Amino acid sequence: MPENVEYAIETRDLTRRYGRMFAVDHLNLQVARGALFGFIGPNGAGKTTTLRMLAGLLEPSAGEVWIDGQRVDADLRAARRLIGYMPDFFGVYDDMLVWEYLDFFARCYGMSASRRKTMVNELLDLVNLADKHDANVQALSRGMQQRLCLAHSLVHDPQILLLDEPASGLDPRARVEMRELLKELAAMGKTVIVSSHILSELAEMCTQLGIIEKGKMVASGSMEDIRRQLQMSRILRMRILGDESTALEVVKSGALLMSQAKAILGEPIVIADSGKPGTTLEVELSGSDEAAAMLLAHLVSRGARVVDFREAGNELEDLFLRLTETDAKA
Repeated sequence: MPENVEYAIETRDLTRRYGRMFAVDHLNLQVARGALFGFIGPNGAGKTTTLRMLAGLLEPSAGEVWIDGQRVDADLRAARRLIGYMPDFFGVYDDMLVWEYLDFFARCYGMSASRRKTMVNELLDLVNLADKHDANVQALSRGMQQRLCLAHSLVHDPQILLLDEPASGLDPRARVEMRELLKELAAMGKTVIVSSHILSELAEMCTQLGIIEKGKMVASGSMEDIRRQLQMSRILRMRILGDESTALEVVKSGALLMSQAKAILGEPIVIADSGKPGTTLEVELSGSDEAAAMLLAHLVSRGARVVDFREAGNELEDLFLRLTETDAKA
């Protein structure tokens, strides 16, 4: 990609209409180059429709899609060479071996026989299916078939990946494997958009998030950016070795420091946590990640023996519910 292009993907008032119904309604999306972008929304929000338009498989009713600084409709073939697309339901052909499946699609891109052989082996190594090289695709588990389909989307070495629910239907182990694979692809410099309902996993791996509701983008940016837009506080849970009164006192002593950092620290609450030594507390903090780090440093400087310090609950889920609830009331 050209170094002077800021966004790998950009849409401008992207719209897809079916009669009077808007599946996607004037969507403005910007995905930075090299981002691992989590695309979130309830069923029917417009995620799949958006991804299909980005991939050039569905024509917009209005608006523009820009890939690598170029309008898709100006050269659709060139745009598709930059994109690897994995739909939510991605079947495999019957009576084919794993290597034949990838080799078939490599032939479609005009690769030479020698290059195809090397590419097949490299991709199977990447998705951890090297030992299934000669297996029948129908004999693969659901998780293995998902990884094979991801390898299919990588055959032509695209710079941008559009993955629609890649972890759908996978067991916990297969989801972990898929998540680690997506992180590895992002580390290789590829721009990845992944839609999912498994919000906790997106929170762990994504550098950017976009939340869509009723075809409209209601928030986008990093987790910190979205929280700042909502002026949303967080609940911190911590476990401190020692008695309850000492733990409460040391946490309360951070209130002045937080106010100086333009953050607000609430009243700590003791949480029953049987079976673990020390005192477990929860406290509400209205402030940035920097403020949370300052609070932890303050506790340690005061001699508190902190053995656990984290955000309680699923923050991304809280953001999602807050945004879609707000949108529904608008």
